[in-house]
Amino acid sequence: MICESPTGEEDSLRRDFESLSVSKRLVRSVSRKLRNKNLRNYDGDDEDDVKGVSLKCLTLYGRGGGCKVGAETGEECGDPSSRRRSSASEEGKGYKPFCGYEEIGVGVDCFSYGVKEKFWKKSNRKYLELEDSVRNSRMHIFLPDDILEMCLVRLPLTSLMNARLVCKKWRYLTTTPRFLQMRREGLHQNPWLFLFGAVKDGYCSGEIHALDVSQDQWHRIDASILKGRFMFSVVSIMDDVYVVGGCSSLTSFGRVDRSSFKTHKGVLVFSPLTKSWRKVASMRYARSMPILGISEVSPEFSIIPCHQSHQDRRFPRSRLGGVSDVYEDPHRLSLRRQYRNSFDGFEGSLLPNRKSYKFIRQKSDQSITKASKRFVLIAVGGLGSWDEPLDSGEIYDSVSNKWMEIQRLPVDFGVVSSGVVCNGIFYVYSETDKLAGYDIERGFWIGIQTSPFPPRVIEYYPKLVSSSGRLFMLSVSWCEGDGQIGCRNKAVRKLWELDLMYLTWTEVSVHPDAPMDWNAAFVADRNHIFGVEMFKIFGQVLDFLTVCDVSEKRMNWSHISRNHMAYELDATSCMTKSLAVLHL
Repeated sequence: MICESPTGEEDSLRRDFESLSVSKRLVRSVSRKLRNKNLRNYDGDDEDDVKGVSLKCLTLYGRGGGCKVGAETGEECGDPSSRRRSSASEEGKGYKPFCGYEEIGVGVDCFSYGVKEKFWKKSNRKYLELEDSVRNSRMHIFLPDDILEMCLVRLPLTSLMNARLVCKKWRYLTTTPRFLQMRREGLHQNPWLFLFGAVKDGYCSGEIHALDVSQDQWHRIDASILKGRFMFSVVSIMDDVYVVGGCSSLTSFGRVDRSSFKTHKGVLVFSPLTKSWRKVASMRYARSMPILGISEVSPEFSIIPCHQSHQDRRFPRSRLGGVSDVYEDPHRLSLRRQYRNSFDGFEGSLLPNRKSYKFIRQKSDQSITKASKRFVLIAVGGLGSWDEPLDSGEIYDSVSNKWMEIQRLPVDFGVVSSGVVCNGIFYVYSETDKLAGYDIERGFWIGIQTSPFPPRVIEYYPKLVSSSGRLFMLSVSWCEGDGQIGCRNKAVRKLWELDLMYLTWTEVSVHPDAPMDWNAAFVADRNHIFGVEMFKIFGQVLDFLTVCDVSEKRMNWSHISRNHMAYELDATSCMTKSLAVLHL
C-alpha cells in the first residue's frame, strides 16, 4: 500500500502535463492567428523580421530586457535551434520555471496586451504628426468665440488683416457686424489717412494710399473699380468712405484726358475693414468735384422736398466747341472774373435774416445713441456735364437709399469752393468770399455775414474744416516783411476760427510750410486737423502731411510722416487728389 501511492501521484502529474501541453498548443495557435492578422494590417513589417524574430521585439534586448515572443515564434517556424534565451529567464532574472514551460505566459502577455501595436505607433512619424494636429485642434475647440473676439478686437488694423489669413473661422469672426460694432465702440482704434486720386504715368491707377499715423507706415490698396475715374470727391462716414461723382475719359480709357470725358453721378462706398466695395443710389445730377458734407440726424428725421422749378437760373455753360475753359485755365481765373462781375451787380440777397437765427445747437441734439445713428450726405456745387459750375444741391438718406434735391444756393452767392458740416449746419464758402449755411433739419439756406473776412491770396481758395463743434478756415495770405510796411515778400497759410455767437474770425495758428499747393486738402477728425500738400519741384513730386491738435491752447502744426509716397506719381495728382480720415 505504501508503494502504490507514488504510482498514483505520477499518473496525476502525467495527466497534468498532458493538459498543459494542450494549453500550449492552444496558445501557439492563437498566437499564430494574431500574428498573421497583424501582418495583414501593417504592411512592410516583413523586412523587420529576421528568421521569424521581430526586430521591434529585438530592440528590447538592447535595453536590458528580454523578449520571449521571438523565441516562441522561432519554434513555430520549425526551427527550435533559433530559440533565444531570454534575459528574463532563470539565468537572467532568477525567475523559477513552472515545469519548464516559462514561455507560455510570456506569449500570452505580449499579444494579449498589444505590445507590438504600441511600439509600432510610437515609431511611426505620421502617427505622431496626426496626434499633434489633433492636440492643437483640441486647444482651439476649448477657446470660446467670445474670448477670441476680445483678443482680435484689440489688434491694430494691419495685424487684424493678417489674422484673417489664419483660418476661415477667424476671418468670419472679424467680419461679422457684431465684431465691427465692438471695434467701432472700443478704444483700440488709430487714425488712418486715405489718399485717393493718384495718377501714375498718365493713368488713373485706382490705387489708394493709406497711412497708419501711429506707425508712420504707408500701405497701398488696389481699387480696380476706380481705374479711369478722376476729379471725384470723398467723405468719411463712421468706418466707410463715400466716393461721389467724378469723370472718366471717353477716347482713351484710364488717362486724364481733358478733351473728351464723361461726368458721373454714381456713388461708391469703400469699407477698409473688410476691403469691400458696394454701390448706392446715384445722384440726380452728374457732378465732378462736388462739395460734400456729412451730418448725423435723429431717427425721426425726414427730408424736406424741394419744389423748385427746373427752369431756375443756372450759371452759364463754359464749354464752347468741345473745349473746356476750366481745364484750359486750371485756376478758373476767367470764370471767376466773369461771375464776380455779374454777382457784384446784385445788391440784395435772397437769404433770410441771419441775425435772428441761432447758430449754436443745444446739447440735447447730440444725445443720440450709437445704436440709433443715422447719417445724411449732402452734395452741393461742382461741375456739371459741360463743365458748368452748378448751384444745385441734393441730399442722400442712408436709410431710404435715395437722393432728393434741396433748395438751390442764392443767386448772388457765387461758385462754391469748400464746405463742411458743423453742429447741424452745412457751411459753404464761395469764390466771391461769401459764407452761407444750410439748416439740415429745417431745409433752407441762411446767409452769414462776418466781419471782417480773413484776407487771402486770390488764387488760393479757403478751406473750411470742423473739429469738435468748432468751425475753422485755412486761407493763404501775404505776410508783411519786418519793419517794411506794405512789402509783401512771403505767403503763409493761416488757421482762422469763427465765433459762432458773435460771427467774428480769429487767427489761431500759422502753418509752418510754404503754401506751394493751391489745391491742398484738409480734413478734421475729433480734435485733430490733418492736411496734405503735394507739388512738383525740380522734376520731383513731393508730399507733406501735417496735423494740428485744436484741443491745445497753442495750436501748433507738426509733420506726421517723413516717408514720401508721391515720388512715383505724376504732377496731375496734385489736382485730382482727395483725402479722408478714419479711426480704425
